[in-house]
Amino acid sequence: MNKRFALFFLLIVISINLLWAIGSIPLLDPDEPVYAETAREMIEFNDYLSPRIFNEYWYDKPPMYYWLVAAAFKITGASDFSARLPSAIMGIATILMLYLFLKRITNEDAAFWSSMVLGTCIEFFYLGKAAVTDMALLFFLTGALLTFIKQKYWFMYIFMGLATLTKGPIGIVFPGAIIFFYLLVMRQLGELKRMHLGWGLLIYILVAGPWYYLMYHVHGQVFIDTFLGFNNITRFMTPEHPTRVVWYYYIPVLIIGFFPWTGLFLSSLKASYQESSGSDFDLMIFMNIWWLFVFIFFTISKTKLVSYIFPLFPPIAVIIGWNIARLLNERFRKTESFMAFSSITMFLLMAGGWFYGGSFFPQLANVGMVLAGITLLLAIAIGMALLKYKDIKLAVSCHAITGVITMLVVFSFILPPISNRLSVKQVAQYYTENCDLQATVYVDKFLRPGFMYYTHIPGKEIKAKTNDVDTAFAGPENNYIIVRGLEYRRWDDSRKNYVQEIYTAGDMYLLKSTKNTR
Repeated sequence: MNKRFALFFLLIVISINLLWAIGSIPLLDPDEPVYAETAREMIEFNDYLSPRIFNEYWYDKPPMYYWLVAAAFKITGASDFSARLPSAIMGIATILMLYLFLKRITNEDAAFWSSMVLGTCIEFFYLGKAAVTDMALLFFLTGALLTFIKQKYWFMYIFMGLATLTKGPIGIVFPGAIIFFYLLVMRQLGELKRMHLGWGLLIYILVAGPWYYLMYHVHGQVFIDTFLGFNNITRFMTPEHPTRVVWYYYIPVLIIGFFPWTGLFLSSLKASYQESSGSDFDLMIFMNIWWLFVFIFFTISKTKLVSYIFPLFPPIAVIIGWNIARLLNERFRKTESFMAFSSITMFLLMAGGWFYGGSFFPQLANVGMVLAGITLLLAIAIGMALLKYKDIKLAVSCHAITGVITMLVVFSFILPPISNRLSVKQVAQYYTENCDLQATVYVDKFLRPGFMYYTHIPGKEIKAKTNDVDTAFAGPENNYIIVRGLEYRRWDDSRKNYVQEIYTAGDMYLLKSTKNTR
């Protein structure tokens, strides 16, 4: 490819991967509606300082993503597309930033393929289409660490401040720790004196501090206790989802999330230590410290979510992209059978996953088979390219094509037919059009943010696994209940006898409680 058009081609591919169909499915419960609803309430109350949800203050996250969504709502109107647009834009910006920095640090091929690897892996395009904070955080954290590499320290502190406005203390803890360990390993701790730590801390405070100060000034100790105490310290020390507290939790997350590039990781990791030299060696050490720190940190953390390790995706992409560029530039274009074997193995496993996953939903069986077949064909193409023709460029191009095809199939043919299983939107619309809006409505905690976003009615929260459900049956009036089928099927007859099924969409139920005669 003509190098003059490399960036243009890269941005076209990534823009398709992130913008395609972002408004075609409703916001998925429970996370996406939380951010969209909080931004909507900022506009409704004309209060851009204190986040609200259900018309009440809450202190779960800093305001950066709410501000971005509110701006999108103001410009394009409130919609599912607008709620996701900031993530997509930040994703494209992350790829652009990574490419431009790496082009100056390494070479054109390494910059291009590192950016392509990151932009076409599953977790990147999934979170880039989601109305959540993770992509905005990734942009700012990546910016902080890349500006450190280029010794643009003033910008590094600004990026840290913006990251802290996006997700909290990790905005400075992550880059600070990664940089410290890198300088320690490289025996360059003297560089700390040249980083203007005092002035840098002042810049950081000027960027991140005002919102935290004003929130404390307005809301007092409850803000500190809830935001820092519960949402940061308690979540790190205490599991929010006890069944996920296993040491290997993030290994399958990384394997699946980095597909279709997972098979290239181990050989690239080996090469980053054995084949790099000079400035490339320094860069590879930094990238390895970066991804290892994030992986170990969240492995230790008691609360685990799939998106938590997202900040380690850029350094792994750089390691793989650097190795691809190295192989492309080798005079004899030799490759390793291990690379072919591991990559083909990952493709075969993913093909089996698509085939097996489609069996759970009859309407997706054919789509699952088609996607599995495409993945198998591309696995064969990669095997031929690596083992027979020794053509690295063809092989990695097949990986990139796989990433784009996977995105197109998932967001065009898989998620739309099952969206009513993943979002309360259809039930919420039926409720507003057909039910008595003066009656009391009780909503499953999992579905409540989405119900509020689509109806502007907060409802009353019930935790379906507890006796809270019984409150919906109290009193003489007829109440409405919205609950997931997973929980509804667990009710015993003493509860089910006092409800009438009004409407069902996917596996979500709108119920009406009959008069309590127990």
